[in-house]
Amino acid sequence: MTSMMGHTRWTAAAAIAAAVVCFAAGDCGAIPAFARKYRMSCTTCHAPAPRLKPYGEDFAGNGYRLEGKEPARHTPETGDSLLTLVRELPLAIRVDAYATYAARDGRDQADLKTPYGIKIMSGGNIAKNIIYYIYFYMSERGEVAGVEDAFVGFNDLFGVDLDLMIGQFQVSDPLFKRELRLTLEDYEIYRTRVGDTRTNLTYDRGFMAAYAAPFGTDLVAVVVNGNGIGAAGNIFDDDDWKNVLVRGSHGVGPVRLGAFGYLCNAHEMSEGAYVANEHRYWGVDGTVDAGSALQLNWQYLERTDDNPFFLEAGAGRTKTRGGFVEAIWAVRGELGRSFVTFLYNYVDSDVHEVYPGRFADTNGRKTSLDYRAEALNYSYLLRRNFRISTELQYREVDEEWNVAAGFTAAF
Repeated sequence: MTSMMGHTRWTAAAAIAAAVVCFAAGDCGAIPAFARKYRMSCTTCHAPAPRLKPYGEDFAGNGYRLEGKEPARHTPETGDSLLTLVRELPLAIRVDAYATYAARDGRDQADLKTPYGIKIMSGGNIAKNIIYYIYFYMSERGEVAGVEDAFVGFNDLFGVDLDLMIGQFQVSDPLFKRELRLTLEDYEIYRTRVGDTRTNLTYDRGFMAAYAAPFGTDLVAVVVNGNGIGAAGNIFDDDDWKNVLVRGSHGVGPVRLGAFGYLCNAHEMSEGAYVANEHRYWGVDGTVDAGSALQLNWQYLERTDDNPFFLEAGAGRTKTRGGFVEAIWAVRGELGRSFVTFLYNYVDSDVHEVYPGRFADTNGRKTSLDYRAEALNYSYLLRRNFRISTELQYREVDEEWNVAAGFTAAF
């Protein structure tokens, strides 16, 4: 029986690897919205898409504009100096699809996630220094997820390199942007919620201010509701508190180091009274660009919760630590077609020890927030906007192997 199961696993894994070759039959000649506007290759800003190069980061920070290169054809003359309209609304579509295989709990499980996600994206200029960006998740794992990123931005306020963004975004965006990673494996610590508290480092509503000092230091301040982006009742924020994040980073040559603090508070009704959970994050991170071929990223953070389950009595302080290490290798440089990414994730939390009675699933097995995983991803560009990839994952806590193969297309 063991031999047969092993044979089945290797057969499924080989079939998924072969699927990568099948994807090579496809072709996609269309290009996304910004590349269409400026008639340039996606490689101007990405290596590979969706990962941004420094030039792409500068383009985004400059309000989605190329100084001195704004095409006249893009904005018709309206006869009103206070009105700027684009001739055609910039739209782009991203499609992700995967075939996956997992070995878990003594079972083999093969799955066709085709599609895994479909996004409709739009972004551009409302005026010279006013931008917008929206993406609508038309299908996320088979469900309509709705609007995720949605914001208006103001660039170079008061004549200095000060930007303001108002709307809906990820709290982790000033750290590392989840949407730009190349792996199917996520940055798990950003998604982690503790107890019944909804705070994490993913999507929220609020504003973000960013200042780039001329001597290489970047400062960011973020104020958000702190309860995610769920639907509103009478109001979006159901308590009297706002969460505040402050971050600073400094770059010297190929190295950039950063640190942040995130002060949070939340209230829930418990036994007829509002009970608070004061919680806070602090963390450090770094990036090393070893030429155009290799980039190393790392993040470490700690989160402390005073009362994560909003208990009126018996509250206990918990601590959750986590982070990741990521290495991205452009095999033939940033203009090449092959990219290898390694990602190591971990989360350690004592919440299951402080509140042991709250961590048993329906089968009576003990569960926790603890998480460790490694992922190795190989990506190949059939076209600049059509990337095929295969990924091997191992999740240590569950002793689970996963294999995925698929594509990301943007047009």
